[in-house]
Amino acid sequence: MEPVKLTAKDYKTSVPIVWCPGCGDFGVLNAMHQAAAELAIPPENLMVVSGIGCSSRIGGYVNAFGFNTIHGRALPIASGAKLARPEMTVWAAGGDGDGYSIGTNHFVHTIRRNSDLTYIVMDNNIYGLTKGQVSPTTPHGDVTKSTPMGNPDRPLNPLALALELGATFIAQGFSGNVKHLRDLIVQGTRHKGFALINVKSPCVTFRGRQEFTVVREHGVYLDESHDPSDWNQAHEVTQWSEKIPLGVIYKIEGVPTLDQVAADLQEKAREKQHFESTKDLLRIFH
Repeated sequence: MEPVKLTAKDYKTSVPIVWCPGCGDFGVLNAMHQAAAELAIPPENLMVVSGIGCSSRIGGYVNAFGFNTIHGRALPIASGAKLARPEMTVWAAGGDGDGYSIGTNHFVHTIRRNSDLTYIVMDNNIYGLTKGQVSPTTPHGDVTKSTPMGNPDRPLNPLALALELGATFIAQGFSGNVKHLRDLIVQGTRHKGFALINVKSPCVTFRGRQEFTVVREHGVYLDESHDPSDWNQAHEVTQWSEKIPLGVIYKIEGVPTLDQVAADLQEKAREKQHFESTKDLLRIFH
C-alpha cells in the first residue's frame, strides 16, 4: 500500500485561532503546515513545544503532539523530548520575549549542546500578550507601554548571539513571505543539529501594520554570493545595519548532536559494565 500523501490541511486543527486579525504569526503557522507536508512528517511523529505568549499558542494550531510549557522553558522540554524519542521531529516555537528574555539561559545552553531540533522564534520586537511592553529586541528609543520616554536599552541581536555561541544553523525569515519561510523551516528541520529560524513577524496591534512595510523595504534576500558555511561572511551579515538579512545565514554539518552524544555515552557505559562483570566472573572462577 502506498503511503497517504499529506497536505498542509492535514496539519490544521479545529482549535479556534485567537490572534489579532493581520498578525504576522498567521504566516508562520501557514509556513509550518506547508513545511510539515513537504517533509511528509506523520502527525504522530511531530512534536511542537512552545512557551508563553501570543506566538506560543501556535502549538495548539498544529496537528501534532504538543506541549505548552511555562514562560521561557520551551527549549529544555523540546531537548528532553528529542532525547527520549530521537526518531521524532521536534519543533520549538515562541516569541522574542519568551526566547530571548526569560528563556535566554536555555537558548545559550541548547545551542552549546547542539540539540537536534528546530527553534522557530516569532520576533515582533514587543511583548504582545501582556499588552505592548518593551522586549529584548525592541529598537533603542522606541516608545512602548513600559517605556513612555523611549526604550533606553540597546536591543539584543539574536542572530549574532547564536553565531557567537556556535549554532550550527541560523536563518531569518519573514512572515509576509510564506513560501520562503516554509523553505527555511524545511532546511532547518533536515539539518542535524540545532536550527534557529528567527522570523520577522510584525505585531499589528502594538507595532502597527507599517512594520510589514519596513521589512519589505529593508529585507535583503541572501543569494548565491553568500556562502552560509563561511563564518566570517555570516558574522558580517548579522551585524546591525539598515538591511534585514533573509535566508540561511550560517550552516555547518558534522557537529555531534546532543542525542548522538547521549547514545554514545550509553553504549560506552554498557561496554564498561559488560567488561567489569566479565572481569568479576573471571576473578571468581580463578
